[in-house]
Amino acid sequence: MYRIFIVEDDPMVAAINRQYVEMEPAFSVKKEFRTAKEALAWLELREREPVDLIILDYYMPLMTGKEFIDRLHSMGLAPAVIMVTAASDVAIVRELLSRGVFDYLVKPFECARFRQALARFAATRTYLKGDSRLEQSEIDRLLSHSGAEAPARLEKGLGETTLVMIRGFLKEHAGEAFSSEQVAEQVHLSRITIRRYMNYLLEAGEITSFVDYQTGGRPSIKYVSGSRLL
Repeated sequence: MYRIFIVEDDPMVAAINRQYVEMEPAFSVKKEFRTAKEALAWLELREREPVDLIILDYYMPLMTGKEFIDRLHSMGLAPAVIMVTAASDVAIVRELLSRGVFDYLVKPFECARFRQALARFAATRTYLKGDSRLEQSEIDRLLSHSGAEAPARLEKGLGETTLVMIRGFLKEHAGEAFSSEQVAEQVHLSRITIRRYMNYLLEAGEITSFVDYQTGGRPSIKYVSGSRLL
């Protein structure tokens, strides 16, 4: 589960951001802040829970988004940042990109574009986890906005970020067999949700399944990504 902070002075925009985030089971909004100073005060308390991603406005009272990022870096903190802002001047965009913002969305933005940013973040975290080698296509996906498929291409009710997370888990354990319950426990999602995604991956030919009769109880359907001798 990816932990998100929203730093936005406009309550209506913050509510929209939260709504879009909560469409994706792999993400959870942990805190909302109306000013950058409030967020910094929270983050300075190192015993507080860590944050994976910050959804950040640029124009805020007392401190801009750029100044906020500079303060974060001076504190030794470097969570991923997605800018969601009306600021589209070339100079501002250049300054923020040079500070390593992960993505940049200009208000007003489409829900699909917001969710694409989340999907790209999840894909990056998944691909960069572990010690395995990356294929060129995976590196291309990391470096290109077009590499993350738009959620609209999926079946209704399926999210790209959740799919990326499940694919990442299966890739890490290629050749191993898991029940939907075991996958659910590992990625912290419900069994019902996992079954829907496993069925999708089965239909897409990305995984295979078999019935395991060696459970000591009721037979269980197991899923395998990659090669496995049955």
